[in-house]
Amino acid sequence: MIIQPKVREFICTTAHPLGCEETVLRQAVCAEGYGTVKGPKKVLIIGASTGYGLSARIGALVNLDADTLGIMYEKEASGKRTATAGWYNTRAFEKMAEQRGRYAGCINGDAFSREVKEEAAALIRENMGKAELVVYSLAAPRRKDEDGTVWSSALKTVGEPFTEKSLDLRNNTITEKTIAPALEEEILGTVKVMGGEDWASWIDFLKKEDVLAENAVTIAFSYIGPEMTYPIYYDGTIGRAKKHLHKTAQEICIAHPDVQAIVSVNKGLVTQASAAIPIVPLYLTMLYRAMKKRGTHEGCQQQMSRLFTQKMFGEAGIVTDENHLIRMDDYELEEGLQRELRESWKKVTPENLREYADIDGYWEDFYHMFGFGYDNIDYTKDIMP
Repeated sequence: MIIQPKVREFICTTAHPLGCEETVLRQAVCAEGYGTVKGPKKVLIIGASTGYGLSARIGALVNLDADTLGIMYEKEASGKRTATAGWYNTRAFEKMAEQRGRYAGCINGDAFSREVKEEAAALIRENMGKAELVVYSLAAPRRKDEDGTVWSSALKTVGEPFTEKSLDLRNNTITEKTIAPALEEEILGTVKVMGGEDWASWIDFLKKEDVLAENAVTIAFSYIGPEMTYPIYYDGTIGRAKKHLHKTAQEICIAHPDVQAIVSVNKGLVTQASAAIPIVPLYLTMLYRAMKKRGTHEGCQQQMSRLFTQKMFGEAGIVTDENHLIRMDDYELEEGLQRELRESWKKVTPENLREYADIDGYWEDFYHMFGFGYDNIDYTKDIMP
């Protein structure tokens, strides 16, 4: 079949296998630019098929020369329906790891479930011995507890509604968006899905099964962002979940003194998760333009490779701020840059949008997530999905 992008709102319902392989190969080339450092050789990535999780897995292979076990929840192709991008990404990564002589195991299932945790422990024991690094990078809309309770996340404010400029992704224009405040059960649900409870559960389980190495490191990803997005992000439901994640790192260290649990606060980027957050895409397009102009823009792979080689396993060891957070958002939150963005935010209108925002860069990253938009791939070619 001829596979073309089919976009609905903030998601693409098709993915291109050759394009996804191109994404993985290009990210590997990017990672190689950061070199190889001495670090963990046995790495578990929970949420390993797209975005920061995929880049962390590529970084583990290229920058740490490590064996990896990746956990994801993706769909294979069926009839005229393509597989998900994460499924194609994973196949491409496995092929690349095999060529490099490294183990690349895969579990395709619900990472919140007991069954997947048990399968992961068995595969670690059989193929890696013990995991030395655990990367927790799950982004899911809902979570089913072991007792059967289903929790759903909500992208809402806390306390008061919030009205602000927003990017209409369908028309590439600016609209005004009002975000309603969350109910208490929505706040709780978001914390249950996106907070640190499942991260701690994973570490507890891996320790109990004795498949976590002594002095192992575990890292989860967070985002804080600028003050202009606080109402919908840092002070909203998702922010509540991220604050719970930060607190969980301390709790893991107390429960398991030989485990070092850290949170990395990453840069704002176009991912399948961020594209769904109201107001944030407009900020990201403006951030892209400002950072590219300064030469400080980073994609997922630059972030993860810099994290491993400079902020975690470089000569300085693990580099954190006063709150024990690794700040991969250091370039984004540079005061001069944020001052420029605050001024631009006041001035941007539907008429001058492209003067202040990198719309093309946003869509380039968006289409690349699903394997589209590469000049060296013939998208008119008939291909088996």
